[in-house]
Order: sequence, then structure tokens, then C-alpha cells
Amino acid sequence: MKLKIINPNTTQSMTDKIGQCAVAVAAPGTRISAVSPRMGPASIESHYDEALSVPGILDEILAGEQEGVDGYVIACFGDPGLYAAREVARGPVIGIAEAAMHMASVVGSSFSVVTTLARTCNIAWHLAERYGMKRFCNNVRACDLPVLELERPGSDARRIITEACRQALVEDRSECIVLGCAGMTDLCDEIADAIGAPVIDGVVCAVKMAEALVSVRLGTSKRGDWARPLPKAYAGMLAPYALN
Repeated sequence: MKLKIINPNTTQSMTDKIGQCAVAVAAPGTRISAVSPRMGPASIESHYDEALSVPGILDEILAGEQEGVDGYVIACFGDPGLYAAREVARGPVIGIAEAAMHMASVVGSSFSVVTTLARTCNIAWHLAERYGMKRFCNNVRACDLPVLELERPGSDARRIITEACRQALVEDRSECIVLGCAGMTDLCDEIADAIGAPVIDGVVCAVKMAEALVSVRLGTSKRGDWARPLPKAYAGMLAPYALN
């Protein structure tokens, strides 16, 4: 099967890291392509960033449909454009926050999300409520690290994130940790070893979930909410996005 991992930001080093982690867990025979859109923000840390990342995400989904891609992962913890992507994709489209929260609810009766900036905490809470995961989520904690700090050589991000995860276990009384940024994907095993509890990375969870759905031939339902958008004209720079 062919899976496309879309990092909605345009920072190539993060895309490369996400792709490496996806390839490491993919089953034999699964071909992974990890891409950044041709347009969008360098990092996603606000509703504004999320909104402006969506055209680039849809660009990659539409291209993937022409390329015969079987399933997709949107590798940003805000799951930007997830429902719009499902409308235009035949196969499954998985958001990493959705995947991570559901996996966490299976390995523990409660979890804490450890994310980057405090301003993104409410986005994670809103997603937990949307996905029916709020009853499992004890807290959303911020490390007050910009996303791109995770890409800076010599950064103290690893220590800061690990300490926040350790505090979450004690202070939130959580049983496992969800990492709230795709840029943390390579830290998962290291942090789990350091804190002695399960640490869930949404990138690898979403890859395995997409693989499972494709393997049992379950695509996106085209009845109701995720039916293909109605054909209509789009104006200005959005004109190329009109669907037949």
C-alpha cells in the first residue's frame, strides 16, 4: 500500500524526521512518502497558521488521489483540514491527535497531553472534546517551546519536554502521555524510558491506524458529512481548487 504523510508546515527538516519515524514502524510492503506542502507556514502555532495551512494540505491530498495513494496522515497535532481532506480522499485520512488520543485511551485509563506553546492548549482540549476523549484527558500541559525550537541543534527541548512529561504523571495523576506535536515524534522512546510510562506519538499511531484501515479495505464513507464537495466555481487564487 501507499501512504502519504503530510507535514502541514514547510519546514523540511521536520518533514524528514516525521518520514523517518513513519518508515521505521511501517509494515513490509507499505511505501511511505513524507511531504510538506508547496505553500504554508513554517510552523503551526495558532488558528491563523492552521487556517492558512489547509490549502496546501488539500493540494497534497488531491495530488495523492491522482498518484494512487491508499491512505493519508496529517502530521500536525491540531489535525488541520482533516474533515475537508476526508471529503476529497477515497481512502482513510488520519489526524495524529485523533490517533494518539484513541491509542492512549486503550493503554491507560487517563492521559495528559504535553505540547509546545501554551496558546495551543485550548486547541488540544477542543480536539479531545470533538473526538470524545475529554473524559480520558486529565490535562494539557505546555512546555512554552516554539515548535521550531525542536529543530534547533543543541536545543534544551528534550530535557524540558521530558521533565514536563514526568510532572504530568505525578501532578495530573495520568497513566500515560500523549506528545502534542509532530516535531516530538523522535523523542517518544527516549522519554518513555526516562519516565517509566507509555508515551504515545501520534505520527506512528496514525501510520498504523491508516495501514489497518487500508488492509481491511475501509475507506472514507461518501454518505453524509464526508461526501465529495459539490462542484462550483471558486474565485481568485482558489480557482484551481474547484472540483468537477
